[in-house]
Amino acid sequence: MAWKRMVMQLGMGTDIRGGDYTKAAVRAVENAIRQNTLVVADAFGVPREQMRVDIVLGAGQPDEVDKAKVAKVLPYGSGDIQVERGGMDTPRDDGTPGTILVNAAVIVYLDLPEGKAWLAKS
Repeated sequence: MAWKRMVMQLGMGTDIRGGDYTKAAVRAVENAIRQNTLVVADAFGVPREQMRVDIVLGAGQPDEVDKAKVAKVLPYGSGDIQVERGGMDTPRDDGTPGTILVNAAVIVYLDLPEGKAWLAKS
């Protein structure tokens, strides 16, 4: 068996006034996963709970993102959350925190047999 990358979905989330990187990150992941209905696990006969879901976030202040709160957004599967410097911060005219934008890449993997034999199953 080997982990195979099956799906990557991109999302964007914002916190308009609160300067909350975690809120923006949660919204980015929700945006990514709500844009589709994943049937890939069912198509390969793998329980959805066995999916590995890795999340890569881009935030202006990576240390301000609470990874545990972001992980709670996933409806099933488990994986790793990585936060890198990215996104966009737009301060107000007075210099106080303004709009926070966080980008998310949600990558889904399935543990499938080596080779292509699983493609022939019906």
